[in-house]
Amino acid sequence: MVSIQNQIVLVTGASSGIGEACAQVFAQAGANLILSARRLDRLEKLAQSIADQHHVQVYPLQLDVCDRTQVETVLSGLPEPWSNVDILINNAGLSRGLDKLYEGEIQDWEEMIDTNVKGLLYVTRSIVPGMVRRGQGHIINIASVAGHQAYPGGGVYCATKAAVKTLSSGLKMDLLGTPIRVSNVDPGLVETEFSQVRFHGDTERARTVYEGLTPLTPGDIAEVVLFCATRPPHVSISDVLILATDQATATMVNRRS
Repeated sequence: MVSIQNQIVLVTGASSGIGEACAQVFAQAGANLILSARRLDRLEKLAQSIADQHHVQVYPLQLDVCDRTQVETVLSGLPEPWSNVDILINNAGLSRGLDKLYEGEIQDWEEMIDTNVKGLLYVTRSIVPGMVRRGQGHIINIASVAGHQAYPGGGVYCATKAAVKTLSSGLKMDLLGTPIRVSNVDPGLVETEFSQVRFHGDTERARTVYEGLTPLTPGDIAEVVLFCATRPPHVSISDVLILATDQATATMVNRRS
């Protein structure tokens, strides 16, 4: 395990779920954190808690990755030394609805594409040139099992996560010849706010997604992300698919009555 102590790690979508868990495990490993999300109040509380607990520096950054101008302005305006990002964790993402494609809400499609694909591109475009100039960096994209296999009602979400997987592969090819690594992490069922967001705040419907099985936790995914980031420089973990033991594919799960 290679030390990442005092490295600067930027986590998008850091206010909850996998992003928050990544913040915790990377802070425990001694990294300094830029935590970005739209919900500044939650970010500030998390930043203070992590700084107190792990004695690292934390920079809370209110950011909507869907807003290209905001992404470019905010990230180009990071002060020294925060502008020298060593590890970028593109975690911000969401799913909206579970409608048939021909009945889907176009606003839901727009939000998924803007966040999961365009937002990832905006942040990557802003951060990676600095990595190339410094000859150091690692991009870790959080995709999904949905990027491997489509499922009914999830066509657009699955397409966005397949795009993340493809963008990771393309970026790795574009960076060949540099020491910069690209990793793609594909979680299966993880119990977070994901389903509440998908069902527009319907907590009862969201709860049924995880009933009768043992899903992954955000911490499970964060530990894998940390593993990718702490390999020796000559080792690049390109793609990791992580499923719960109760899950075999995007749609096949074992539910105990």
